[in-house]
Amino acid sequence: MSDFCDSDLVLLPAAELAQRIRGRRVSPVEVVEAYLARIDAVNPELNAYVSVSADTAREEAKTAERELSEGRLRGPLHGVPIAIKDLFDFQQGVPNTFGVKEFAGYLPEETAPHVQRLQRLGAIILGKTNTPEFGHKATTDNRLFGPTGTPFAADHNAGGSSGGSAAAVAAGLCALAQGSDGGGSVRIPAALCGVVGLKPSYGLLAGVVRPDAFFAFNPFMGNGPLTRTVEDCVLMFEAMAGFDARDPGSVPLPARSYREALFTPAAGLRVAYLPTLGGFPVAADVAAVIETAARTLESAGVVVEQPEFALPAAHTEVTDLWLRYTGSAMIGLIETFRDSGLDLRAVSWENLPPQLRAAADRAESFSVADTRRDQFLRTAIFDALAAVLENYDAIITPTTGVAAVPNAADGWTVGPTEIDGDPVDPVLGWCLTHPFNYTGGPAISVPAGLTPDGFPVGLQIASRRFRDDTVLTLAAAFERVAPWHDRLRFPRWDSNDKGLTAAPSLRAGAA
Repeated sequence: MSDFCDSDLVLLPAAELAQRIRGRRVSPVEVVEAYLARIDAVNPELNAYVSVSADTAREEAKTAERELSEGRLRGPLHGVPIAIKDLFDFQQGVPNTFGVKEFAGYLPEETAPHVQRLQRLGAIILGKTNTPEFGHKATTDNRLFGPTGTPFAADHNAGGSSGGSAAAVAAGLCALAQGSDGGGSVRIPAALCGVVGLKPSYGLLAGVVRPDAFFAFNPFMGNGPLTRTVEDCVLMFEAMAGFDARDPGSVPLPARSYREALFTPAAGLRVAYLPTLGGFPVAADVAAVIETAARTLESAGVVVEQPEFALPAAHTEVTDLWLRYTGSAMIGLIETFRDSGLDLRAVSWENLPPQLRAAADRAESFSVADTRRDQFLRTAIFDALAAVLENYDAIITPTTGVAAVPNAADGWTVGPTEIDGDPVDPVLGWCLTHPFNYTGGPAISVPAGLTPDGFPVGLQIASRRFRDDTVLTLAAAFERVAPWHDRLRFPRWDSNDKGLTAAPSLRAGAA
């Protein structure tokens, strides 16, 4: 029998929960039941899950418990409940909609390799989480399921495109969640929901995509963990990582464990503080929290400097480059679905979000010369960031330029069109994440504090490709001097009558 009440169980860090399961201090069956009860109570307000596999999760929990009694341990996630994004993260026989109404009845015939890997290492999948249509924007909303709210204010968006996963982790509806990141889709919702979200170096987490094996190259896209702590992030990252010869971008993992990075001293590391990443607009309330976070990182012995840096193009053009890339990717999806018997242009084109349609329509007129020019701009961005990282171990920035996005009533929630009078593209232009999808290097968002209005702000830490250990060392160091997890509680769900104390009031800039 557990020595925790149910509400305490679902708020435990995943690493501690996994340890207690291994030590037989809590049963996987009891854990799954606690999470399912939490989902029943909270998900109607947040809309994080679009489907819950309650019966399957209960059966898998019984199997996990039996295996433990027989002395068998599948892996580091044995018995740990997780959530999976409703995008390209298939489970055989489990509905997968891509957030698109016309796919409501789609049942995959096979399980995606990265999902198989998580299951093989013992994770129990509770359900699928909400995402915008084809994951095309930095907010989570669609005509099929509606918006996902951040637990800090359910009438404001969780961010996207992995918003359902981020909200589920923040609100205690799963221990860990899988997301995917092609322009910030793990880091953006992590920032807006007050959790940790990692985009690993491209190639460390294999992705098997067909018929286009090179689909994830422009920009670099991949999977990543969403968690409540940096230690939990490493736990899931190591579980998800691995070489797969079917992925042309996949690379072998380094010999050392990333867990070592959690305990590597950060003192002496040199960080470039780029408060606007060379030109992106950032709201004053977000900027104030990040300024405090930069100074807090110095208290861990990190050398924080603010070098001169400018993007090689206007921030609007840097964002439009991403929109052009993803418009081209959408063309590939349209053709793949058409070959499978669903012609989106003929069946439902006018019902898809206007921004998605515009990007795809524009991509159809691209010439080879246009594509090459885009690669020149991407190279210039790559070189500019690489030049900074020649002199510094990492770069820190805000994750997003604003901390809150109100939900729309029509299923088409997007971000702001301007920040302090500076125009931004509402799909992604209010975020400082996509430049690191051009480089392929690691980037993480960690909770930095709250604005005066009570919305969380994310601190983004990025480095050169395959220096994931540096990013994790800095994230862990920041978390130690500015702990957040124990305060990530919400009085309306974690009330005193459940044996918990109400969440403390956090001031702007406090971590």
